[in-house]
Amino acid sequence: MRALLMIVVSLLAGLAAVVLASRWLSEQTGIATNKVAVAAVDLEIGQRLTPQQVRIMDWPAGSVPSGAFATPELLDGRVVKVGVLRDEPILETKLAPEGTKGGLSAVIGEGRRAITVRVNDVVGVAGFALPGNYVDVIVNTKDDRAADRDNEESVSKIVLEKILVLAVAQEASRDDTKPRVVNAVTLEVTPEQAEKLDLARSVGTLSLVLRNQIDASPAQTGGATKNTILGRPVAAPAAPAPAPTIRVVSGPRPTPAPRQTCVEAYVGTERQFECF
Repeated sequence: MRALLMIVVSLLAGLAAVVLASRWLSEQTGIATNKVAVAAVDLEIGQRLTPQQVRIMDWPAGSVPSGAFATPELLDGRVVKVGVLRDEPILETKLAPEGTKGGLSAVIGEGRRAITVRVNDVVGVAGFALPGNYVDVIVNTKDDRAADRDNEESVSKIVLEKILVLAVAQEASRDDTKPRVVNAVTLEVTPEQAEKLDLARSVGTLSLVLRNQIDASPAQTGGATKNTILGRPVAAPAAPAPAPTIRVVSGPRPTPAPRQTCVEAYVGTERQFECF
């Protein structure tokens, strides 16, 4: 009887498990889903989309991300402005405006420009200035305020801060964290910053300083000279000459002295002057 009782209890427990599993499966299959376009392959910055690079995936209706697309045809010809990984939803915020051509120009922000500066392994922060990073630009030049050209003092000064690196050499991918030593770096700047940077590289040498991506505080520096790095006292600027004092005296205007004409004459060996 004890064995028969255990068999009956086991059968009832199994039947209950089957009923609960069936109910759970029916609830899962009843969840509403929507079609969402995702990347079929990894997409690079500035890449133009084709239908072969996009596929459709079922997505829970309650968690469809904002700006998602339902059909691949809506993405045909669009350009991605950020890197998109495989099976990641393609959103409107990750795309350049409609009509944008592919390439680096699609990544440049509105109202901004791209300018390229020549670098080496030192200027380029040993290859760690990668696309997506922010850098400061330092110029080293001569202070031409000295009166003697031979005594012009070298000065280093930060001229641009928090400048976005768009590309290194001919690569704009932001997914690689491995340093790359290149000979050119493309920066995103405003038109005013482009003018300042172009002038800075013509009057001196440039260096890039890598900065934290979330650090937005400006650097309040006065520049570095030979005197400041050696701890020498900085000579005070010469005091300006005092302005002349003008005194106004009231009274009658003096009569000018009559103008005379003098003649120099030699009589023998004697020199004489006659004025009249």
